[in-house]
This record gives sequence, structure tokens and C-alpha cells, in this order.
Amino acid sequence: MFESLQGRVAIVTGASRGIGRGIARRFAEAGIQVLVVSRSLADAERVTQQIGAGASAFAADVSSAVACRAMAEAAVERYGRIDILAANAGIFPSAALAEMTVEQFDEVMATNVRSTFLSTQAVLPYMKAAGFGRIVMTSSITGPVTGFPGWSHYGASKAAQLGFMRTAALEVARDGITINAVMPGNIRTEGLEGMGEAYQAQMAASIPTGVLGEVRDIANAALFFASLEAGFITGQGLIVDGGQVLPESAAALES
Repeated sequence: MFESLQGRVAIVTGASRGIGRGIARRFAEAGIQVLVVSRSLADAERVTQQIGAGASAFAADVSSAVACRAMAEAAVERYGRIDILAANAGIFPSAALAEMTVEQFDEVMATNVRSTFLSTQAVLPYMKAAGFGRIVMTSSITGPVTGFPGWSHYGASKAAQLGFMRTAALEVARDGITINAVMPGNIRTEGLEGMGEAYQAQMAASIPTGVLGEVRDIANAALFFASLEAGFITGQGLIVDGGQVLPESAAALES
């Protein structure tokens, strides 16, 4: 059995919807106190109301160093400590490479990569002082393993997260801090649903299990990395995709 995480404190960024909201809820179920972070305070408060006691809302643009420092300070002021960071904030707008603007590229890199760096940097002093920390990033199979037209900037950002993770994990390994990443495949979220039923059916057909993943599948993986038992795992990415990256070709699924 896993040791209890009751009373631990987590910050979850990008927590107002989708995977981030699912992680916040799952952490709360495990007895973790959660600072729910979103650009919109109203959106963050809606999630805290769903979670109930032990959760509080904070508004921050985590691509800003000032905002990330304020976020960490708020967690310590409210809960007295920071044990876990789920660096989940991310966007995935579609843009063909030939038409992609510098502004579009920079926005994705700032939201997905810079925020990971800044939120991690902001919590490290508190984790180092305590001699304990769990940092869990939400990466993706897109970029590190697979590609998809229109997401070259997104894929680059998700691969960059893993590069950051490996060296950052080395730098804090002797401080009792682990840094790992969950790499989702196609997960049923508002964003995926917004891409239409045809896209969802196409993606489900490419997955050996035959179904899209659920937000809770990713939240459970994040909770494992946050656990005490995962203390000897660091600098690793865990693919959670129903086997999507396994087939050599579509024929492999038809055999």
C-alpha cells in the first residue's frame, strides 16, 4: 500500500480545465491540499468549489517570473509549505508551419516551456529547505515521440520540457527533489472534444485499446510521481496512451 499523502501541499498550474483540473481533483482525493492556479481567478475558484475543503484559488500567468514567485509565496502563506508542483499549464493551437507566425511560436513556447522553468524555479527554495519535493510536468507523446501536422510549435515545446527535466533533475537530485513527466496520448478533454467527433474517432481507431484516454488516467500517473514511493524515480517520462505509440503501422492494428 502507498503511504498517505494526507496534509501534503501541491500547486497545480493550468488547473481550471482538462488534465490540470483532473490532477487537482485527484490530488485532493488523496488528501493533498491544492493551490489551484489559472490565469482566471473565477475559473480557478470554480474548481476549488468542486474540490471543497483544502483547495484554494490563485490567478497567475505562469509565463511570468513575478507571477510564479507570487504563486509560490501564496502557497506557503496559506499552507506553510510546498511539497508538490504539477507543472501542467499548456496550450495547443494549430498552425501550419508555412503560415505560422513568430508570435504564435513564441506564445506556445512561453506558455508550455517558460512556465515549466519558472514555476519549477519558484518552488525550489521551499522544497530544498524542506529536503523534499515532487515536480511533475505534463508533457505529451506529440513532439518527444510522435508528430502531427499543425503542431510543430507544440511538439517542440513538449520535447523541450523533457530536455529541461533531465538536467534539472540532476541539479536537485541530492536535495530530495524528483522531477518527472507524464506524457499523455489522446485524452478526452474539452480541447479534444472541440476538434470534432471525426477527429476523436480517428484517434481512437489508432489506439490499440480502441478508446481515448480519460483525464483520470493522467491524474493517476501524476499522483504516482507525487507519491513517497516514487522517490527513487527522477528524470523520467511516463507514456500514458493506451499503447498508441506501439503499432508499426495501421496494419499492426488490423492483424
